Amino acid sequence: QVQLVESGGGSVQAGGSLRLSCAAFGYIASDYCMGWFRQAPGKEREVVAAIYTGGGSTYYADSVKGRFTISQDNPKNTLYLQMNSLKPEDTAIYYCAAQPSWRCEGSPHWGDFRYRGQGTQVTVSS
Repeated sequence: QVQLVESGGGSVQAGGSLRLSCAAFGYIASDYCMGWFRQAPGKEREVVAAIYTGGGSTYYADSVKGRFTISQDNPKNTLYLQMNSLKPEDTAIYYCAAQPSWRCEGSPHWGDFRYRGQGTQVTVSS
């Protein structure tokens, strides 16, 4: 089993930055697809970014390209999401997720991931 714990959420003004972290505990496989998702009130959960830990390839939703960066620290079993130039529409609960032995092919969906965190709130005010 793998437990994922997110941190780093908070409130920020538009144009500001936040860095989310996702620490993984338990059995850690050699490679994962790890992703960040978000869900705003009244909206469906959507993928934000994903990374294949075995090779570093990444995926970004069009809405965050050029503003968000996903990265990993393998020795620390930690996933990051650096969020810059935040907008009010980025307000949501952000979740991390992990699927072992998958290269993140295509556009990742929430249902593709076996392990999921509890989420951290990000609020961007105008």
